[in-house]
Amino acid sequence: MFTIKDVDFHSDDYGVEPYLNNWPMLYILENGKKAYVGQTNSINKRMSQHKDADSKKIFTRAHFIYCDKFNQSATFDYESRLISLMAADKQFVLTNQNAGLSGIDYYDKPSYDQEFVELWNQLQKKKLVKSTIEELEKSDLFKYSPYKTLSDEQRSIVTEIVDNLRKNLNRSIIVGGIPGSGKTILAVYLFKLLRESKDFKELEIGFVVPPTSLRKTMKMVFKGLNNLSAKDVLGPTEITKKKYDILIVDESHRLKKRKNLQSYKVYDDACERIGLSNTSTQVDWILKQSKCSIFFFDKDQIVFPAGLNVAQIIQNDSFSTRMMAYYNLLSQMRCEGGVGYLGDIFSLLYDKLDHKVSDINYEIRLVDDFSTFDELYKLKEKQVGLTRMIAGYAWEWKSKGDETHTVIDFEIEGHNLRWNSKLENWVHTNEAVNEVGCIHSIQGYDLNYGFVILGEDIRFDEAHNKIFVDKEAYKDTYGKRQASDRELERYIKNIYYVLLSRGIKGTYVYVCDNALRKHLENYINRFTANDLKAIKAI
Repeated sequence: MFTIKDVDFHSDDYGVEPYLNNWPMLYILENGKKAYVGQTNSINKRMSQHKDADSKKIFTRAHFIYCDKFNQSATFDYESRLISLMAADKQFVLTNQNAGLSGIDYYDKPSYDQEFVELWNQLQKKKLVKSTIEELEKSDLFKYSPYKTLSDEQRSIVTEIVDNLRKNLNRSIIVGGIPGSGKTILAVYLFKLLRESKDFKELEIGFVVPPTSLRKTMKMVFKGLNNLSAKDVLGPTEITKKKYDILIVDESHRLKKRKNLQSYKVYDDACERIGLSNTSTQVDWILKQSKCSIFFFDKDQIVFPAGLNVAQIIQNDSFSTRMMAYYNLLSQMRCEGGVGYLGDIFSLLYDKLDHKVSDINYEIRLVDDFSTFDELYKLKEKQVGLTRMIAGYAWEWKSKGDETHTVIDFEIEGHNLRWNSKLENWVHTNEAVNEVGCIHSIQGYDLNYGFVILGEDIRFDEAHNKIFVDKEAYKDTYGKRQASDRELERYIKNIYYVLLSRGIKGTYVYVCDNALRKHLENYINRFTANDLKAIKAI
């Protein structure tokens, strides 16, 4: 149903078809390495404009996409989807800017959604794209791409931030939000927008990612984007080596203070390099090294004693001369269970829930036995992919440094299990499906399904009718040293809150403590071996 006409971009004659002058159409300009995607009501007129633009003179070929069912709403929609998918596909580096994408609904959109797949298949046959839509939608390049259609809430926040920066660069900004509210997507979008804006493109801008595992992933994402590079993605220590106009900090709840560190010397050297005492925090580093600092933050994702409440630090008197703005993302972009599910999970962990956990449009189940849990896990991974088994840090990491992949870390009901063999980008390694990820390997990532093991570090006190943490069963040495019992309870519950919020489509839970399992049966529907048999019989 789609006609794709391939032409020499610099030709003076593209043909005589009537749709070239007065019909909504899509087009792709490319030179074998870079590409630009657009839509127009007049191909001939639009190409004439592009040929006069210096930024488009690099292109040699044009591909015009015609359909007799196209209307302008459809071409706007298709343009956004093509840009988002082709940016992740890596057949070309896209030169599009990201400020113009917008989500719209229009008449008969579901049928257009189905037909878009056919268009993509035709583009594959012409070798203008490589991967399938399904493959791309699972990739980090797609998930973290700045070519995303923003929600009204996200677009409003971006607009306000940019307007405020134009008026005064000397400010601190916090964007708060629960897991899955779109903080990372917004951070990447904002970075590319500023980098390409005429008002900010001459400024020194850095993108800070504290977790090592996520930093490597973001470097890969930035490497594949026009006008961005892997060098733009920084660790906290790196920002002490030069000054910046703007620093955007993703996962800022993973910034640290000088407590429970593996290397105090590296921390002290960084403080000395910028003239601060070693009592300063990594938030202080960022404030010292930038005119403007933008923190994406969730206080309920602080999972270790070295973690920082960024909002409290910035409000201290020592930074009172800097203007401060706070925005809060309220929508849920990841989890299909929505804000209701996440609110219920948080309330459940803190003994405040008085009803069943919300499972509207979401699979949340308590699995009776580990054999069923493991078999269902493998089934979901086979069916939809990007399904990972993750757990609280309730077992020692015996296999650390084991390159043979034979050392067993722990055993549950006769099943031998190993921790993640690496931290960096563990989710997407070949070994991940046969391992159990800890909090440090999974925070910041999305999964289709999370299979979460609640270890003996979180239990239920039947006498007092409350969930509590068992300090002795928590095996993360750096995670509990110098932490008070109250702090440790908050960290461990926050860890499980993060683990239970990774799944987009659903979360399946196995509980080691018998009393806690019995307690949770009041709030989460069970999944039994018979349920698994029924699924397999379909």
